[in-house]
Amino acid sequence: MTIDTLEKTKTSKKTESFDKITIRGIDKPATRVALGTWAIGGWMWGGTDDDLSIRTIQRAIDLGINTIDTAPAYGRGHSEEIVGKAIKGKRDKLIIATKVGLDWTLTEDQSMVRNASAARIRKEIEDSLRRLGTDYIDLYQVHWPDPLVSAEETASTLEALRKEGKIRSIGVSNYSPDQMDAFRKYAQLSVTQSPYNLFEREIDKEIMPYAKKHDLVVLGYGALCRGLLSGKMSAERHFEGDDLRKQDPKFQKPRFEHYLSAVEELKKFAKERYNKSVLALSVRWMLEQGPTLALWGARKPEQIDGIADVFGWQLTAQDLKEIDAILERNIPSPVGPEFMAPPARKKK
Repeated sequence: MTIDTLEKTKTSKKTESFDKITIRGIDKPATRVALGTWAIGGWMWGGTDDDLSIRTIQRAIDLGINTIDTAPAYGRGHSEEIVGKAIKGKRDKLIIATKVGLDWTLTEDQSMVRNASAARIRKEIEDSLRRLGTDYIDLYQVHWPDPLVSAEETASTLEALRKEGKIRSIGVSNYSPDQMDAFRKYAQLSVTQSPYNLFEREIDKEIMPYAKKHDLVVLGYGALCRGLLSGKMSAERHFEGDDLRKQDPKFQKPRFEHYLSAVEELKKFAKERYNKSVLALSVRWMLEQGPTLALWGARKPEQIDGIADVFGWQLTAQDLKEIDAILERNIPSPVGPEFMAPPARKKK
C-alpha cells in the first residue's frame, strides 16, 4: 500500500499535474479529485438533464479525472445509467466506484432504507454492472451500515464478489471505527467514505486517525458542502422540489447567512493569498488533511473547469490557523451533515 506516496502525472495539456493516490486492490492510481454524481441522478437535486450530465462526465475525463463515484441510490439507478453511457469506449482507463445497500423496493413511496443483506447485495451488483455497461467494478462500497444485518454477512458477501472478480476493491461509507473493525474481520477493506469539507469535519475526531492507522483511503463526499463552497451562492438562492438543501440546516436562516459570510471571507483570503478561488482553496484544504480523495460534485461541464487550480500549491500552517479563525468568527452555531442519514428498516 502506498497511500502516503502521492504521485504526480501529466494528465492533459489543458491541466496542471493531478495528484494521485493508490487504493489497495486497484491496478491504477486514482486522481485525488473524483467526479461525484449524486446530483446527476436527479433525485433530491431537483431533476437532471441527461445530455448535459453526459457532457459533464466526459468533460471531467477530458480534463484528467480518472475516478467517477456513483450509486444506485442516486436517482434509483439513473446516475449509474448516465455514467455507463458517458464512459463507453473509455472504461479501461477509468476507476469506477459505486455503492450497495440502500433499497427503495421495500416502501410504498420508494424512499430509501438500509438493506445490506447478502440477497440485496447479490441483486444490486448485477443491476449496477448492467447499468454501467461493465463486467467489473473497481471500488464497491456499502452505502450505509445496516443494523439489521451482521457485519459478517455484509462483509463476507463483498469479499466473495472480490474473489469472483466482479469487484476489485471494497469500501464502506458512513461507518464508525467500531463498525469498520467488525467489517474487517471478514473482508479486505481499502476505503472509507464520509462527509468531509471545510464546514463538516466530524471525521477528524476518529475516522481520519483510523484510516491512517489501517492504510485506508478516505473518500470525502460533499467536498463543496452542497455548493456552499463553490463561491457562487447568495442569500437570495431558493431551492425547489425535492432538493435536499431544503432540509439542510446550513441552508436555513439565520445559519445560511452565517455560512455565506464565512465563504465571502474565505473567498477574499484565497484571492489575496494565492490568487485562487474559494472552491480551489476548499478542495486544497481537504487534500492536505491526510490520505484523502475529494468527491467533486457537478452536473454542468462548466462546473468542472476550475479543477486544475486545486493542484500545484500548498497551504501553510499559518494559513490553516487563519482559515479556522474565519470560520469561528462567522459561524456561531455550526452543524454537521447528520440530516442526510437514511432510516434503517424496522424489525419485523
